[in-house]
Amino acid sequence: MKTALLAGTHSGCGKTTLTLALLQYFRQQRHDILAFKAGPDFLDPLWHQAITGKPSYNLDTRMMGADACRAQLGQQAERAEFALIEGVMGLFDGYAGVGGAGSSLDLAREVGCPVILVIDAGGMSGTIAAVATGFKQLAEQGGVLLAGIIANRVGSEYHAGLLREALKAYDLPPLLAWMQRSDQVLAERHLGLKMPEATTIPDYSAALHVDHAALLSAFPALTFEAPAAPKQPQLAGKTIAIARDQACCFIYPANLDWLSRHGAKPVFFSPVAGDAVPEEADAIWLPGGYPELHAEALADSASWASLRALADAGMPILAECGGAMLLGKALVDAQGRHWPMAGIFPYVSRMQPRLAALGLREEAAGVKGHEFHYSTREQDEGLAPAFDVSQGDSGVRHRNVRASYVHWYFTDANQCIAGWFGADD
Repeated sequence: MKTALLAGTHSGCGKTTLTLALLQYFRQQRHDILAFKAGPDFLDPLWHQAITGKPSYNLDTRMMGADACRAQLGQQAERAEFALIEGVMGLFDGYAGVGGAGSSLDLAREVGCPVILVIDAGGMSGTIAAVATGFKQLAEQGGVLLAGIIANRVGSEYHAGLLREALKAYDLPPLLAWMQRSDQVLAERHLGLKMPEATTIPDYSAALHVDHAALLSAFPALTFEAPAAPKQPQLAGKTIAIARDQACCFIYPANLDWLSRHGAKPVFFSPVAGDAVPEEADAIWLPGGYPELHAEALADSASWASLRALADAGMPILAECGGAMLLGKALVDAQGRHWPMAGIFPYVSRMQPRLAALGLREEAAGVKGHEFHYSTREQDEGLAPAFDVSQGDSGVRHRNVRASYVHWYFTDANQCIAGWFGADD
């Protein structure tokens, strides 16, 4: 699979916009392409999928580990000729240090692919050579090749020519493409971009100018090995009911793959639509999403009766972030309105104007995940913790119901996850 990572000099330089523009370009040129996303982000992959028509998988050397990143690429390698990985933050930004674990540079190094660098060239001409020199040298020190530059917010063809010649004069990676200055911006809300179906995906074809041959040359053909199937699927014969709708939409595609590889059959239902939990369910998964945007429909959801009955009967239930908000007594939105929820737990989830928590989390058994939310949980005193974490939300537990703000990433290396869904020890 011909693979490259699109990185930025910093957050806000136009990395996501250029990713979407390039995906559109590859599709228009009739090249089969897959997208991936560095880091634990849920929203960017949904935008990728809206263009490619294929799930976009996360790659994160800290949350998943390098071996799992390579295995994920190997698992998808038969599905496309090209792979474009959208980086996270700036190229060298990660958990700690310069180019350390979780950074785009670390991911490129571990999977062995080159980097294409997005530079915001607004108000810049010769300075692009200085910026590219620094990034090229430090990337090479980290064992990563800088294969080319894409300039964003370029004023004109003349401006692009100045940038191109400045790079050439200092024998730097070439200008592969440039995006002219535009007022086409992606709509955002408090968790990042809006969902693709909530707005219009801009057509960037008129604004993106590509050196086709140079761009394709920045994608070397790489070989990745697919992971072996589990010798003993731990969820064989079990049906997992998964909430999937506008309120429960933060689902790592790799988690669905993990359930299937371990023998589980996924079935889906919608709390927003008031669906009952499917009768054949052996366990339930309530992923995160935007329950606060659908609080009125959820307040009257007919899903709660079956969910409460199954929770009281001891069915295994895993609820993450927005999914955990559904299980409380009420949700208080940003306007202070109270909306009743399932009432399995006595807590109230209250939306806040500022970010309440952010960071990677790890359970004592080794399962890793990500916490990122704008609500807080109130009136949960005296409830048993659901997870053993050294940092972040330990959640709450009632019988076999586990709820917390953490979005867990399922991995083959940990039997603990199968236990959350009722697998035998």
